[in-house]
Amino acid sequence: MSEKYFNREEAEELLPIIRRSLEKAREQKRSLDHLDQELAAAAARIMMLGGSIPPYQELIRKKGEREESVARLEEVVNHIQETGCIVKDLDAGLVDFPTLRDGREVYLCWKLGEKRIEYWHGIDEGFAGRKPLDDKSEEDDASGSSTIQ
Repeated sequence: MSEKYFNREEAEELLPIIRRSLEKAREQKRSLDHLDQELAAAAARIMMLGGSIPPYQELIRKKGEREESVARLEEVVNHIQETGCIVKDLDAGLVDFPTLRDGREVYLCWKLGEKRIEYWHGIDEGFAGRKPLDDKSEEDDASGSSTIQ
């Protein structure tokens, strides 16, 4: 069970903060992916050249950049998750907000680029199981009411 449950309004109030942080995290991940590609290419060159002396200083610098990038990425993702929501897929920009629907824990589901939270899914269903929220539902007040707003 989650420590915090959101109703739709509470989750949507966080979207501007989540959006900015998620964009930063995705930028950081792209930088990390680029560094990983550079390091993999350097390792492949070293293997191909056999006994040649690799550019140690550049490799050390790139590994340092990578470590800093990982730390910044973790910091941004942790900042997002401290709000109580869950980053599900950084590349796709998917974030879930725990809530209760008909007495069971489910997730309000939001994807970067969407203006509002308009979908939910069961905790075992994931993005493929998204269902539209119906606007006539009662409000979930995070204290255990039965449906999502």
